[in-house]
Amino acid sequence: MTGHDVRSGGASAASDVAASVRAAPARLGAVRLVCIDGPAGSGKTTFADPLGAELGAQVLHMDDLYEGWSGLAAAWRRLAGWVLEPLAHGEPGRYRRYDWAVGEFAEWHDVPVAPVLVVEGCGSAPRALDAWASLVVWVEAPRETRVARGVARDGAAVLAHWIPWMAQEDVVFAAEGTRDRADVTVDGFGRVVGRRMDASR
Repeated sequence: MTGHDVRSGGASAASDVAASVRAAPARLGAVRLVCIDGPAGSGKTTFADPLGAELGAQVLHMDDLYEGWSGLAAAWRRLAGWVLEPLAHGEPGRYRRYDWAVGEFAEWHDVPVAPVLVVEGCGSAPRALDAWASLVVWVEAPRETRVARGVARDGAAVLAHWIPWMAQEDVVFAAEGTRDRADVTVDGFGRVVGRRMDASR
């Protein structure tokens, strides 16, 4: 694992990572931004929710910012413009939730200035956001495990969307070097399995 120190995880992983967040400097104005990235079905939301609870933080899901199944690469710009730039200037952010059933953006949601904001989802940690992120978490699981989870959750018909989506993921993650830039690596069972040995991304 390039640039990582392998270690064991466990049920206390959210508390472990929360301690790292609290120890990190705020870089998004007064906000500590935590980006939880990784491929679909790896367990990002499952890890993000207890982490957010541990930190008393809002969890913003990138699923609300993608403009449909082809919208992975551009979603971070919406995140930056609607949410992160205002927070960096000490002002509340807001975003429009994408309604997947209707196929268009719907109502606005507020993101107040708070000590911590957790953002989870594929493409949540591009290089362009490094200056604002206090901690980047990469969540990974074998491809077959991720596909099985997707089918179990949404049915076999979802594969018609997931296969092209995975191709988008491969392009984005390769271009951004997301896995190697992450501060913490978590496996598909929510266990911390690696930490960066240096501070650079």
